[in-house]
Amino acid sequence: MDWQKEMDELRRREQLAEELGGAERVKRQHDGGRLTIRERVARLADPASFHEMGKIAGRATYNASNDLETFTPSNFIFGRAKIDGRPVVIGGDDFTVRGGSADATIKGKHNMCERMAHDLRLPLIRLVEGSGGGGSVKTIETTGRANVPAVDGWEWVVTNIATIPRVALGLGSVAGLGAAHLAAAHYSVMIKDKSALFVAGPPVVERLGQKLTKNELGGWQIQLKAGAVDHAVDTEDEAFACARRFLSYLPSSVDDVPPRGPITDDPERREPWLFEAIPHDVRKPYKMRPIVEAVVDRGSFFEMSALYGRAVVTGFARLDGWPVALMASDPYFYGGAWTADTCQKVERFVDLAQTFHLPIVYLVDCPGFLIGKDAEETGTIKQGVRAMSAIWQSSVPWCAVIIRNVFGVAGAAHRNGSQYCVRYAWPSGRWGSLPLEGGIEAAYRADLDAADDPKAKMAEIEDRLTKLRSPFRSAETFWIEEIVDPRETRPLLCEFANLAAPLRRPGPSAHPMRP
Repeated sequence: MDWQKEMDELRRREQLAEELGGAERVKRQHDGGRLTIRERVARLADPASFHEMGKIAGRATYNASNDLETFTPSNFIFGRAKIDGRPVVIGGDDFTVRGGSADATIKGKHNMCERMAHDLRLPLIRLVEGSGGGGSVKTIETTGRANVPAVDGWEWVVTNIATIPRVALGLGSVAGLGAAHLAAAHYSVMIKDKSALFVAGPPVVERLGQKLTKNELGGWQIQLKAGAVDHAVDTEDEAFACARRFLSYLPSSVDDVPPRGPITDDPERREPWLFEAIPHDVRKPYKMRPIVEAVVDRGSFFEMSALYGRAVVTGFARLDGWPVALMASDPYFYGGAWTADTCQKVERFVDLAQTFHLPIVYLVDCPGFLIGKDAEETGTIKQGVRAMSAIWQSSVPWCAVIIRNVFGVAGAAHRNGSQYCVRYAWPSGRWGSLPLEGGIEAAYRADLDAADDPKAKMAEIEDRLTKLRSPFRSAETFWIEEIVDPRETRPLLCEFANLAAPLRRPGPSAHPMRP
């Protein structure tokens, strides 16, 4: 009178589901240097923590007696798990079953994965390979009709990007809807030389007369420089480690604030070499990343989108254990001037910090927007307006440290001018409506033309203006609040992080992030 017969049938079906697309296709996956979806989940999640939903969903055939003959599992697996002891939702494509396409997908699983993460307020990690639920040409034959394109459930993606941390790992060739899922994440990673991302793959593009390999069309170098993906690593295990580290800086949802991490570094630590980090010759660049590493908790800087919008460095870090969103100018690219893609990068990063209540620290060296024909053709000013608006709409605590240049409209965007901002300047700070270099000839043309010795006159004007623009003259009128010894930067930033921590407020942002 027990239910052993039914339990045996359940275990049989579960065993069939664990076989994925069959031994031959699993071998093909391994031969390509890629893990199966179940292996990926096991490597990503804490041991034995994955609780799968809908494991026996799929396509079955039955004999005349209505007994199961064959079973092909759905090519999307999802469920609850833990990462570093923290509850999350994991969902991933099974490339061994119809290459992850719609022919074997049950859309309800995709949608419930997103909805479960949203309603339980848990971070979501999508493991993407294939079309990620998109269709293929064969779908016409299997369904007997052509479908009118629709993306069922995309509203959950849009909702989740403003509610929970959403991570996407591209672990093979990703196209169509799969590509959209990879791009619609707060943080995304590809595998070098094994992953590729495109709207449509090489066979389709070849019809346009462009014969390209997967890497030539949508390899990691293409997509990182385009800003579609944030990072690329050599192995899947490295990608899983990146996902775990990214989540460590964030709350599980907007209904909480980022937790304090371990306190592993002295908040009063001072780096003597910072005193000479900035050259007196303003034409000489310097390396910003070592400065970042020197002022944050040792080893805590987690950079994102390093190959995109390269005039600004962005990433998470910790200050006395507190997570912060950190931006820093990079004078090695356009002298730190904001290009159109830099503006887009800043807008997205500020929105990310705003969404998840991360205080922002900005190490500033911005001579303004990039000028010239390329800047105009790429719509730099339009993108700059969007970045500035994101900054002015932010409400998280903000700290700016002026390292060198602050000029023009882009320079003004070093803080939210509508609220209080903690601000310091190094003695190397320079600011104004525009740099003296290149502006003197236009402003003093009449004086130069009338001079017996234009070069001497130019030198005289430069010397006079250089003294007038001294940061100490600005401090006299309180246009800059405080000029500090560069060696004091870390203690001041740690103090800011401790002051900002109780000011963080959970809840949805008035200006949430969009995919």
